[in-house]
Amino acid sequence: MTIDNALWLNYAVALGIGLLIGAERERNNVASHSKAVAGIRTFTIAALLGAVSITVNFWLLVVSLVCTTIFTSTAYFLHKEDDPGLTTEMTLIFTVILGALAMSAASFAASLAVAAAILLAAKEPIHAFVRGVITKEELGAFLTLAAATLIVLPLVPNEFIGPYDAINPRNLWVIVILVMSISAFGHLALRLLGGRIGLPLVGLVSGFISSIATIGAMGERVKQSPALVSAAAAGAVLSSLATIFQLTMILAAIEASILRALAPPLLAGGLSIAIYGAIMTWSSFRKHEAEISKPGRSFSVKTAFTLAAVIALVLVTSAALKAWFGQAGLVVGTALAGLADVHAAAMSVASLVASNKLSASAAVLPILIAFSANTLSKAIMAVVSGGRAFALQVIPPLVLQVSAIWIAWFVF
Repeated sequence: MTIDNALWLNYAVALGIGLLIGAERERNNVASHSKAVAGIRTFTIAALLGAVSITVNFWLLVVSLVCTTIFTSTAYFLHKEDDPGLTTEMTLIFTVILGALAMSAASFAASLAVAAAILLAAKEPIHAFVRGVITKEELGAFLTLAAATLIVLPLVPNEFIGPYDAINPRNLWVIVILVMSISAFGHLALRLLGGRIGLPLVGLVSGFISSIATIGAMGERVKQSPALVSAAAAGAVLSSLATIFQLTMILAAIEASILRALAPPLLAGGLSIAIYGAIMTWSSFRKHEAEISKPGRSFSVKTAFTLAAVIALVLVTSAALKAWFGQAGLVVGTALAGLADVHAAAMSVASLVASNKLSASAAVLPILIAFSANTLSKAIMAVVSGGRAFALQVIPPLVLQVSAIWIAWFVF
């Protein structure tokens, strides 16, 4: 049988896979003083066995896997008192498969081998995290979030349905996932950094994903732990600073002329909310209430569905107004779109300017109105999600930000 010169590279990858995984298993044997069934030589030969078998014939690979399985099973039962785990035995079979995979997809096989080696080497940190850090509730919450993202989301229809074709089920489900993810992120930051610093930081970072969803998640956190109202409110306020940053980046990418026209209002709005958020964060940090040792649930599925329902109601109401009263121009359209997402409204207006259908100066007013409408949605979300105490701390800085934007627009 003639072997193409290019196949030598695949054989070299298979050899490297066996050496990499085998070296990790050899070091593990030394560190644990165990009499494992395989070391670096066995794993290297196993990878080459898979490579040679698949080169000759597929059925030879099947026979090789069956024999390897029989050998590892026999060795396990003979040495199970010394090493009761199955990790090395399963890894040996996996190495044969990786060796075969290296002959057709060398990069993919090498990536899987590196991932396997990392997983094997991280035995103690992983066990310590699962057994000593993460709780049963947090594991259940993670599985729920994973199911919502990886199982349910691909099945949700991505089309507009409902009254006035205003609701896209996929977009609403994404909102549910965002709220749960941000809340889980806040829960993790709460455990690692404490409420006084963790929640404001989470609010700022999560605002780049969705400020409205962030405010909803912070409101949920307040309902679980009322003592964290100041820190959660600071996080909610700082999420609006992220809105300014993201809007600036979008306009710079699509049409820089609009950004130049909007520079004074955006600068005024960004500075006002940044200063207010910094003061709230500092005030939260200076407060002497005790840190909460048990920060509560990672997230509430009920709250996520409630917030998605509020957004759906806003969308249907907006569509109904357009159907009843007609299209009153670009200003009304962007204002209605801004109720749900100011970035989408800004992108649509910026696209008109980029295509020379609208001047940059004429685009300023619709975007500012969309921003104001979006701020109104944030205020409603603060009331719905966190209650009166939370809303009273979140709404004033939002009003200040909008006022600063309009004053800057009027003056400059």
